[in-house]
Amino acid sequence: MAVVPLQTKHTLTLITNNIPTCHRPSLLRLRVTCSVTTITKSRHNREKLVVVNPPLSNDTTLQSTWSHRLWVSAGCTTVFVSFAKSIIGGFGSNLWLEPALAGFAGYILADLGSGVYHWATDNYGDGSTPLVGTHVQDSLDHHECPWTITERQFANNLHFLARGTTLMVLPLDLAFDDHVLHGFVSTFAFCVLFCQQFHVWAHGTKSKLPPLVVALQDIGLLVSRTRHVDHHRAPYNNNYCVVSGVWNKCLDESKFFEALEMALYFKLGVKPRSWIDPNSQWSEETNSSKC
Repeated sequence: MAVVPLQTKHTLTLITNNIPTCHRPSLLRLRVTCSVTTITKSRHNREKLVVVNPPLSNDTTLQSTWSHRLWVSAGCTTVFVSFAKSIIGGFGSNLWLEPALAGFAGYILADLGSGVYHWATDNYGDGSTPLVGTHVQDSLDHHECPWTITERQFANNLHFLARGTTLMVLPLDLAFDDHVLHGFVSTFAFCVLFCQQFHVWAHGTKSKLPPLVVALQDIGLLVSRTRHVDHHRAPYNNNYCVVSGVWNKCLDESKFFEALEMALYFKLGVKPRSWIDPNSQWSEETNSSKC
């Protein structure tokens, strides 16, 4: 048991001059007890502060519903049909270069599209914005507590973009059989559908990710934590692309998004959130007690 020194501003003689002798021992015991209690509580609280990122398994907002799963299944089905049409068309025509190049173009443009969409939802609108309000609110919540994205269940994280993918790709599946077109559509739609999962992996640590994902991140085919982490550091206005991140350097160095923000401000008078000093919680190292 540690010895706790008794410290007072004045001597005990001055404090106890007017107190009967029979009561002085109990006063002394009381003061010592309070001192010990205060120090113990302070040490206990200090230990609590190092606890971070508690599990959120019981948070229903992070859990998948059957509606989420159905939309993700529908999105995956439409993408698979488009991909199958591209492969079958390639076998039938013996022409593989065109659909392969179209697929590569879809992959590159999907990264650009993810950046533009990510920039827009980060900087404009709120939870009541038509069509994308849910995603805007999710984006704001994500910036307050970045690590929570890794706690979202699979379908919960993908269902919103799965709806858009289904509604975009299904008509193309029904209307066209061109294998070059579907080479582009299937790759673009696949990357759009799963870009939020790529985003989740960019917040994960290598030791917890599948080896294939780590390998794809290392060679630059998927955005990695090291490429994405600056997005969650001041000034919070860069590294928006979350498929491969290949566009980030070009867009950031050319001030592309800053130019868009200026154009929208002069045209509509709307300031992006990146112009306002963000809350100090907007960082990768967020204290979990505030999440």
